[in-house]
Amino acid sequence: MIEKIPRSHDNVLGFRVSGDVTREDYEILEPPVQASVDASGSVRLLLDMTDFRWEKVEAWAADLGFGKKYHDSIERMALVGQHEWEKWLTRLAGLFYAREARYFTDVDEAWDWLDS
Repeated sequence: MIEKIPRSHDNVLGFRVSGDVTREDYEILEPPVQASVDASGSVRLLLDMTDFRWEKVEAWAADLGFGKKYHDSIERMALVGQHEWEKWLTRLAGLFYAREARYFTDVDEAWDWLDS
């Protein structure tokens, strides 16, 4: 499941990614990202993956399409989590999803980085 975090503002958007992500979850993620890109030319994105479990196979195409479409528009991506594998995912995010990506264990530090 993907849900927008109320702390989002301007072109800094945060989303909580929890449980199993489906193709339909990208219908929640993409419209505000597109609106931010349309309004300001770029977006800074926080993904709180603390409760993330897995992405369903059916969502892989949407995931890859999202990365292809928005890579150059995602100025910064902060991934928040508590696991070693999430650090590795951040490396992939820098290649496929954003111009710059960083891993955080503290959500407030992630927001601060995106706001700076």
